[in-house]
Amino acid sequence: MDTVLELDQVSRSYGRGPHTVHALRDLDARLHARTLTAVVGPSGSGKSTFLQCAAGLDRPTSGTVRLAGREISAMRERELTRLRRGRIGFVFQSFNLLPALTVQENVLLPLRLDGERRDPARARRMLARVGLEGRAHARPGELSGGQQQRVAIARALITEPDIAFADEPTGSLDQGTASEVLGLLREAVSSHGATVVVTHDPTVAAQADRVLRLSQGRLVQDTAPRGAVRDAAEALA
Repeated sequence: MDTVLELDQVSRSYGRGPHTVHALRDLDARLHARTLTAVVGPSGSGKSTFLQCAAGLDRPTSGTVRLAGREISAMRERELTRLRRGRIGFVFQSFNLLPALTVQENVLLPLRLDGERRDPARARRMLARVGLEGRAHARPGELSGGQQQRVAIARALITEPDIAFADEPTGSLDQGTASEVLGLLREAVSSHGATVVVTHDPTVAAQADRVLRLSQGRLVQDTAPRGAVRDAAEALA
């Protein structure tokens, strides 16, 4: 399988001396194309730091991160910003939609920021994929929480990124809506060839292709999901 993201001996520490916090410790991981990966573990295990370093939002203290063969951990900030806009998608618990923009404008925002031509038809096709036909000109405040998260997913995938990260994407949703959102992420992988990483959400393990379990900043388990659902639940206990 093609490797999209590589983390080699990645460590991330905060503070100095006796108060140093070791959020990640010599972590190695390979994330493959066209897969859905769940990153699980108890609170404080390093999940958020894993996502931030893997997505180029934070720099590791040591080790390397490579996206599609390019080392991003040593990139200058301007180059890294361009790469994130075009090749990495993000979905967060808080949706992060701009309330003054329409749904269509929110979806097209990554293209606008990257200097690409805004294509309303492209946005409408993406909105249709997430079940929001006819809502292109609505404002985020007119949508339910689940619908707003669907817009966030459409925005994350509009650039056809190498990889999309979803950080606790269902944390503010009810169980039924959360299942629909996770189904959309699964569909993005199985039908459209996306590569998606989901953190903080143990329920995604039931649909994932891989489950990475972290503990005290280390990768302690890398399993196929069908037999790992119980392990994922236990990791949060």
